[in-house]
Amino acid sequence: MTTHVIPAPPLAPSGTGPGAAPAAPVTASAPVTGLAGAWLRLSAAFTEAVTDLTDREDLTVQCAPGLGRGAPGCFVPALATIELDGRTLRQDPATCDPSWPADRDRYPALWGVLTHEAAHAAHTRWDVPEGAPAAAAEAAMALEESRIEAVQIRRRPADRRWLRASATSLILADFTSPPATTSSGGPVPSGGAPTSTPVAPPVAPPTAPPVTTPHAAMTPWNAGRAAALILARVDAGILEQAETKTLADAVLDVLGPTRLSALAALWHLAHATGDDDAETMMDLGRRWCRILDVDPERPAPPPPPGTPGASGDPSPLAAALGATMAAVHAAAAQPVTSSPSLDSAQKRREEKDAREAADRASRRVFAASTAPTTARGRTSISGTRPPNPDEQAAARRLARQLRAAAHRDRVTTTHTSPTPPGRLSMRGALAADAQRAAGATPTAEPFTRTTRRHVPAPPLRVGIACDVSGSMNALAAPIASAAWIMARAAGHLPDAIAATVIFGARVRPIVRPGHTPATVTEFPARDPREDFVQAVDALDSAVELTRIGAARLLVVVSDGIFKDDQREDGQKRIDRLTAAGCGVVWLSLSSRTKPMKGAHLVTLTDPAAAADAIGAAAARAPGTA
Repeated sequence: MTTHVIPAPPLAPSGTGPGAAPAAPVTASAPVTGLAGAWLRLSAAFTEAVTDLTDREDLTVQCAPGLGRGAPGCFVPALATIELDGRTLRQDPATCDPSWPADRDRYPALWGVLTHEAAHAAHTRWDVPEGAPAAAAEAAMALEESRIEAVQIRRRPADRRWLRASATSLILADFTSPPATTSSGGPVPSGGAPTSTPVAPPVAPPTAPPVTTPHAAMTPWNAGRAAALILARVDAGILEQAETKTLADAVLDVLGPTRLSALAALWHLAHATGDDDAETMMDLGRRWCRILDVDPERPAPPPPPGTPGASGDPSPLAAALGATMAAVHAAAAQPVTSSPSLDSAQKRREEKDAREAADRASRRVFAASTAPTTARGRTSISGTRPPNPDEQAAARRLARQLRAAAHRDRVTTTHTSPTPPGRLSMRGALAADAQRAAGATPTAEPFTRTTRRHVPAPPLRVGIACDVSGSMNALAAPIASAAWIMARAAGHLPDAIAATVIFGARVRPIVRPGHTPATVTEFPARDPREDFVQAVDALDSAVELTRIGAARLLVVVSDGIFKDDQREDGQKRIDRLTAAGCGVVWLSLSSRTKPMKGAHLVTLTDPAAAADAIGAAAARAPGTA
């Protein structure tokens, strides 16, 4: 199995997508050496850049052809080292400067691999316990792959682009033949160890190489492994649902809807698990094995003799996997288009115009009456009712979840100085003495002082916009309930603000900003058109979705089928929100939904799950975790 995280011995390595049989343990006492020339300079540049990706200052990055221990990249915790296979660079290393952000566009796959391994370095803070069940450990580490990427983009949303660019090489490495092994069982990189003379890989051709189709047998274990490595990345916010539909259908054919839903519940739990919670991750691995009828105490099952894929012939699952990876590769390879450069004065004018339009929409919408009306086709409100016990319990539960998501540990900062106060470092004192003896001005700072402070949790802002055209009638009741639950939970949190509107022929408020409603406002869904643009503008101004300093989330409940220019103008609003760091979640009941670009689509199998989906998205909003 190819490797991403190589724990200290005696544990076996965990991989790019842990699914194949584990490779022999790789000892931490034999780091690859011999970096020189352009590869050494590039490795130093990556080492400097990885600090921003991980918030760690103790990591070293080594990049050269043949590194990575058989994988595109790996993280070795015992050495605090990330190894990258330089063959993924596909550029002359002497011309690369990753300190310049625009230069990373020349090698997005390698920068994505570095980002993925940095996510391991920052968020994989647990080890597989010694003597842990083999199959359960593999399943747990497979879940870890999407978990750390989900946490990484919550902390650094811009990293999503690079993780998408590296997804093909990282995932396919786990479904192709494992690397050759030495007599002692250690993996041997296919390119060999680097020598002291740097070898430049060929520069990338104008078109990227095709994605090869892996060989994966049509077995429940392989289908589950594909789901953990690919479908879970959709819910993590890395891949798009449309890109993985072919694979999702193939996995569904193998596992059936019941088992696939059970596995999906496990990777959702994994995405909410803490970085150091080994007990929970191993428990999820055991549960994963039981769902697939695999003994968690034994190694993962090999393909049975005669199974398509075991003899080298591609199975339907392998074909779907190859098609999915090709779709992801093609989407990630598209050049990033940027709007024509605008001078700062024009940008300020455009932003000022957008804010003024949002303010006008907010005044127009939230000044409207919420009194019940029976007028048909005019975005009517049918009445109010008291919340039931289940809704009251859900509001309290959501408030606890949001409060826990906003918790911040104390941040430790270390300062050095040439004079007290602080703890005296003898090494620093001797260095200062040596500098004085040499007649130089002392620059050593032998006194060290540590301070600890709590980082305040950012306030939460949530706007919910519900489409009330006739096609959305099934979601009207659960969204009315979810809006009350969200507003009630926000009322228990300091500085949290939630607002809800319905949009059809007009836009009407359901929950006003900062208001904690005592009753649930109900509404039908039967309007002939949708005023999506005004709904987004009103919520943007009312709960300040584009202003920094808060965790912000827009929830859209719609099938995305809009008339006139609503889709084009609405996309501009969504682009502005996402550029400002606001998360956008799109809820729907149908697979035929057309969400806006930049929104994370969540397809509900049960309308009653809308409240839980909105609450989970709010807990994951940028800035809350």
